[in-house]
Amino acid sequence: MLTITDAIQNGLKFSAPKNYYLAAKFTPMAFNPANAIQDLQYFGEFGGVNPSISDSSTYTFLAAKTMFDTFEGNADGCYLYSRHSTPSNLYLAGALAAMENTEAALVTASGMGAICPVFLHLCQAGDHVVSSRTIYGGTYAFLKNFAPKFQLKTDFVDITNLEQVEAAITPQTKILYCETVSNPLMEIADIAALSVIAKRHDLKLVVDNTFSPLSVAPANLGADIVIHSLTKFINGSSDTVAGVLCTTRELVDDMCNVTDGAAMLLGSTLDSLRAASIMKNLRTLHVRMPQHSKNALYFAQQFEADGIRTLYPGLKSHKSHELYQTMMHPDYGYGGMLAIDVQTKANASALMEAMQERNVGYLAVSLGFYRTLFSASGSSTSSEIPEEEQISMGLSPGLIRLSVGLDCDAKASYSKIKEALKAVGLIN
Repeated sequence: MLTITDAIQNGLKFSAPKNYYLAAKFTPMAFNPANAIQDLQYFGEFGGVNPSISDSSTYTFLAAKTMFDTFEGNADGCYLYSRHSTPSNLYLAGALAAMENTEAALVTASGMGAICPVFLHLCQAGDHVVSSRTIYGGTYAFLKNFAPKFQLKTDFVDITNLEQVEAAITPQTKILYCETVSNPLMEIADIAALSVIAKRHDLKLVVDNTFSPLSVAPANLGADIVIHSLTKFINGSSDTVAGVLCTTRELVDDMCNVTDGAAMLLGSTLDSLRAASIMKNLRTLHVRMPQHSKNALYFAQQFEADGIRTLYPGLKSHKSHELYQTMMHPDYGYGGMLAIDVQTKANASALMEAMQERNVGYLAVSLGFYRTLFSASGSSTSSEIPEEEQISMGLSPGLIRLSVGLDCDAKASYSKIKEALKAVGLIN
């Protein structure tokens, strides 16, 4: 059990209760991430069942030498300045490290605030990245348009084609990057196989697991760094922007170094009040994800039965259905994200407006909310990707991404969707 005294004394040094990392015979049932979260025990400053929130940007020292030692990283349990760490952020980081079964974690002010420092910290001018071609538009824009300013080159590949992945690796490659379930095409990365490739070439395998918290544990499959946009399913209430990277203690400490740590110097600091809020919501993630998954599977099955092209790993028609089954924890399902293709942007716009009119959910970007959210990816969250590249990767202008909500009656909800499909002429 981890008490508040332990937390303060250990400073940044949180650890997962047991490390199954790269277990030779790992199966999803071998490690239940929800148990790992709930096994952490924090007491508030006055004995409260929630840890006290540190509402301070800076911290006092009783001796000048302690301040000097803290700047040098030689004073465990002392807090320097909130850009470096706060008790509230460390509570959340400890829980997320336990969830992903890594040694440590670092929380940030956004998902991109976790992603960008990883690349800038691990790579130098002249280095190279191999990335999945279907990733979040913001990540794509960073790698395609911004990183070249620092002479960091990226090749985008079909992450499901392992031969293509390995062929893209050069002597300058430092990172292999993918999403467990890709945004928005729902492609599945074979993390264990990619880990073998990464280790053969001495690369860091970085995996964005935002679409599949609890369902998949990338570190157990060989990922070196696991990233989440906490804004999405983990927080679950669409009221907070935050991110996290989960990895080794050594790398977290290195990225927080006051001299040359990318996380410290780029300043992507999560507010303590937001960290405390996410921590509370994290405790119900194991209740929410099965419902998201149950509803998404039902919607996907109904869309497919109605003749709508549907992308969802829970469908037997998905090309990576069997692979995903070997990776996922069965208690948490196939996730709450799916995509449908209605061929044209006009069809997509009409359908989304009709669904919102019928109170199916909201025409909005982002995901993980209690209500269903839907958007046309090509003209919203993937709009940073040029149209010709969208076409080459199979991203149709009529592709609608749905983040399926926590509806108590999925059948009734889909009846509204069917009304919308009929109203815009997509089905009879």
